Amino acid sequence: MSTGAPPPPGGPGRTPPPPDPDGFLTPRPYSPRSLWVELVVVFLVTLGSSGLSSLVSLADALLAPVPLASQTVSIIVPQAQASYLDLLKQLLTILRGLAWGGLGLYLLWRSGVDLRTRLGLDRSRPWSDLGVGVVLTAVIGIPGIALYLGAVAAGINLTVAPSTLNDVWWRLPVLVLAAIENGFLEEVLVVGYLVTRLEQLRLPGWAVIGVSAVLRGSYHLYQGFGGFLGNAAMGVVFAWWFRRTRRLWPLVIAHSLLDIVAFAGYALLKGTVGWLP
Repeated sequence: MSTGAPPPPGGPGRTPPPPDPDGFLTPRPYSPRSLWVELVVVFLVTLGSSGLSSLVSLADALLAPVPLASQTVSIIVPQAQASYLDLLKQLLTILRGLAWGGLGLYLLWRSGVDLRTRLGLDRSRPWSDLGVGVVLTAVIGIPGIALYLGAVAAGINLTVAPSTLNDVWWRLPVLVLAAIENGFLEEVLVVGYLVTRLEQLRLPGWAVIGVSAVLRGSYHLYQGFGGFLGNAAMGVVFAWWFRRTRRLWPLVIAHSLLDIVAFAGYALLKGTVGWLP
């Protein structure tokens, strides 16, 4: 079992080096303070701000005159009136999510983390990664459906309509791409990047897993308390598994498959399955 990533290169770095004749400072070494600053900035720009926005959305839903279960929330919605402009905005949203994930990978790589050995982002075990990803999809997905239905029945969750895109020719490809983008973005940032940085900061394993799980649950609060609990539980399983194996691909695959089933499955089955909104 891995006990954590090596400490960041360099010493405390409290005194900045003098500038060279051209006015450029030599690169500053990483320190615990600089890592905390980096974490705060990255997540305020990306999924941390989504978590805060979701908290506000949940508060707004709780103040509404109708119960949570009687309210409906959608994940992928139209973003423009004209079909091709909507397609363009959907693709730009997907591109932004991929860029956020790429930012996390770049910062790890730039600080000296080997993405192949520490995150398992290589192509040495494609079939094994795919197989584990499919198993994780079942392990998370089947109880997840039951938890969602139970939360709605208990009145602690909104009714989720995964997509309200119009029935246009590009709907299914965009839903699949959005699912893959979600899988890449969330697993890279909330597991690969965050877990690695917290290990470098020498947090205990339980705290690393807890922070990752709570963050994952936070940006699903717009769905209700059930959305938070279900995704936090998923976060515990995924962060624990990553710390044991240092393989990120199976998590990206599992998350992508879960969202493909949710997004594309909903679009195909809406109107034929009674409990779908």
